[in-house]
Amino acid sequence: MATGKKILIITGDAGESFEILYASHRLREEGYIPVIASPSVKRMNLVIHDFEPGWDTYVERIGYIIQSDISFDEVEASEYAAVLMPGGRAPEYLRNDARVIEIVKEFHKNNKYIFAICHGVQILVTAGLVNKKNIACYEHVKFEVEACGGFYITRMKQ
Repeated sequence: MATGKKILIITGDAGESFEILYASHRLREEGYIPVIASPSVKRMNLVIHDFEPGWDTYVERIGYIIQSDISFDEVEASEYAAVLMPGGRAPEYLRNDARVIEIVKEFHKNNKYIFAICHGVQILVTAGLVNKKNIACYEHVKFEVEACGGFYITRMKQ
């Protein structure tokens, strides 16, 4: 158990509800302290992506509301064991936030764990961290990963 080690979760409005909430709960169960960072300290509106019969793409529903713990300006990478970037639509706009890219690059520079779920990999792509790496992500982000030198995979080889 990793009692007391903090894990940074980077998200914002339109972050994927289940990816944020489930990760937070599982991290707590393992003794970690999840810390949610967003552009500013606020109540965020999360979303739920779902698939409907007859639709060619997913639909977006109103999700849960969650309070962020800190803003990106307050993040000190040295305080955390890892960083997690959940999906949803949040990564689409967060990848344009210089503070987010700086934070992720700091984790990389210090050889800390970096995790991305689904569309969260869009932040890694923008930070230049997918080149020559095996990347599992939402299939519709495959092009971005491969265009930046990464290798899209659907599962790890055993």
